[in-house]
Amino acid sequence: MALPEVYWDPHIPLPKLGPAQAKVTVAVVALLCFINSYDGEFVFDDSEAIVNNKDLKPATSLSNIWRNDFWGSNLSSNSSHKSYRPLTVLTFRLNYLIAGGLHPVGFHVLNIILHAVISVLMIDVFAILIGGLDYDEKGWTLNHAPKTSLLAAIFFAAHPVHTESVAGVVGRADLLCALFFQLSFLTYCNAFNKGSDRDGRFSVLWVVVSLVLCAAAMLCKEQGITVLGVNAAFDVLLICNVNVYELGHRLVFGKNPPDLREILRMGLLKRLGLMSLGGLSMLYARWRIMGTGPPAFTEVDNPASFEENVFIRIVNYNYYYSLNAWLLLCPWWLCFDWSMGCVPLIKSATDWRVMWLLLLWCVLIGLINQALCSPDSQRRRTLTLALVLLVVPFLPACNIFFRVGFVVAERVLYLSSAGYCLLLAYSLGHWCYRWIRYKKLTSVMLFVLLCMYVVRCAVRSHQWRTEQSLFSSALSVCPLNAKVHYNVGKNLADRGNTTAAVKYYREAVRLHPNYVHAMNNLGNILKERNELTEAEQLLSKAVAVQPDFAAAWMNLGIVQNSLRKFEAAEQSYWNAIRHRRKYPDCYYNLGRLYADQNRHVDALNAWRNATMLKPDHSLAWNNMVILLDNTGNLGQAELIGREALKLLPNDHTIMFSLANVLGKLQKYKESESFFLHALRINPNAAGCHGNLAVLYHRWGKLELAKKHYELSLKLDPEAPGTRDNYNMLRRKLDQLKHSAP
Repeated sequence: MALPEVYWDPHIPLPKLGPAQAKVTVAVVALLCFINSYDGEFVFDDSEAIVNNKDLKPATSLSNIWRNDFWGSNLSSNSSHKSYRPLTVLTFRLNYLIAGGLHPVGFHVLNIILHAVISVLMIDVFAILIGGLDYDEKGWTLNHAPKTSLLAAIFFAAHPVHTESVAGVVGRADLLCALFFQLSFLTYCNAFNKGSDRDGRFSVLWVVVSLVLCAAAMLCKEQGITVLGVNAAFDVLLICNVNVYELGHRLVFGKNPPDLREILRMGLLKRLGLMSLGGLSMLYARWRIMGTGPPAFTEVDNPASFEENVFIRIVNYNYYYSLNAWLLLCPWWLCFDWSMGCVPLIKSATDWRVMWLLLLWCVLIGLINQALCSPDSQRRRTLTLALVLLVVPFLPACNIFFRVGFVVAERVLYLSSAGYCLLLAYSLGHWCYRWIRYKKLTSVMLFVLLCMYVVRCAVRSHQWRTEQSLFSSALSVCPLNAKVHYNVGKNLADRGNTTAAVKYYREAVRLHPNYVHAMNNLGNILKERNELTEAEQLLSKAVAVQPDFAAAWMNLGIVQNSLRKFEAAEQSYWNAIRHRRKYPDCYYNLGRLYADQNRHVDALNAWRNATMLKPDHSLAWNNMVILLDNTGNLGQAELIGREALKLLPNDHTIMFSLANVLGKLQKYKESESFFLHALRINPNAAGCHGNLAVLYHRWGKLELAKKHYELSLKLDPEAPGTRDNYNMLRRKLDQLKHSAP
């Protein structure tokens, strides 16, 4: 139904644009804010959801998308996060196929385009929520609040809190969910097209289509099901024109009981019944898909949810809500992760932060009072629907129905921010209506606010371009967050700056003494720096804190092996394998331990296990060839080498080892072929030139031997044995020269 004229709309200091012009304007603003993230890298969660997710690869069966979670783990696994988003993963796979690999530009460009499309569609959503549902003769929706809906859509397009969802590729889940959320709402509105809101006529088909689009939103991200709540509120408030406060007052106090027959005649209960049935079916299907039950989170993910005192838990939940509200109101302090001490728990009523949650509820109560009790029907509807759009999409993240795996997450505000933008646009419109004489000042303030939004979006999306800038930007926002320091350290270590990485890893462990991943990575660096005693202490503590941490057990075994604690090392390796049965790297290191102890058969068996679990495990294949060569089993070494090259035809290290074996078997021609092939792949391998020279030396091709000895010495003047062999060859050449007639 169309509402009375939106009286504040003409006073908003924006030009009145046509529908096409308004949409182009919003799209341009959206693109302007986030375009500089188009050439960013895969950062943070992108590594797990995209780079390491086998479900994106064409070689993986498409059916895996429907069996695995968002991160590529089987939903039946206890370690699965149970985030079932197959449609989002499908778009990642399409990106992969179109680009021919993991090229981030295509992923980022699609995210930016999706945000622009969603921002444009927000004009239609806001127009209906503010000005009501009305159609022209051709069935097109009429916009009775063009300026307010345009302003709210511009606020949405440029809100900096959206940066994580747009600039981070995994934010695709929020974008697709929002897109199908909008389509579901607009389709639900279309159910009343060409039907009178007073005779109960509506299209069941369009309601069903709306439910299908809701299911699609839910298959992009779980939050999508909340569109049913928005649709229901829209139906009650706009289609049926129910005054909720008056209806509730009459029902409670029994004075002038409401006549519900009118509402029943309008088909509200039928529509609510359809939506309830559809929603319950989706929830049941979602629960069945989860398999083993809800995901298991740790205390560091969401400390308040593990607090035994119910009062303290509720206080902290409400403080989290106030932080989310602050991010919408002042999106200046943004961080990729808010866990691990970033937000310390409120333990006492004297904690000064209690004032923020009290302020939040004062504001909410004031808004709810205006939404329910204002004599202005236009204000009531606008505020009520804005609050519904703000609160309902946030419900899955509020810890009321189930524990969530985060403290604050900017990405979950993507949909809720639409409600905030509607409130902000309404407030500005009402201000302009009440204070006409300050119109110029208001215009300047609005322009400054939008410029600040655009600049903040550009700066923040630039920070999301690389992990280095993203992680470093969080140090000033969440200096108490151990995960921030851990990620900065990991990024430095990946770039080869282990000295600086140690500093951040140590700070992460100091802030969170049981941070096993920081201890594991720090132990690895100390191991490489030969600081073995401290490395052993750190890794021992890591496995004591988390006994099923297979990687830490393996690294502890490597350190213990270096300390010649062979029995302890062997036990550590087997502990790692017990907790992760398919662990080829651990079998490889176990084989090295056995080789150091001259337990050759055990070493070969361990390396064989590594290659069975990971057929392209080059180091395991190469070590088998070398061990068999060193123990005189040349025939078996040749067989293993040839088997390895069938799987790894371009592995120059295996070619080198096999060439050495063939040379000892006096298969000179074939040995030469493998040496030369290896050198074509890696022409600067001094050892390969040196051993090829030895082959030619034995073969009697002395000039070729001299050439490769010289190349080897040029590449590595200190190559062991090469200088002596070269001098021996020169003496032999001199003898041949002097003995020649």
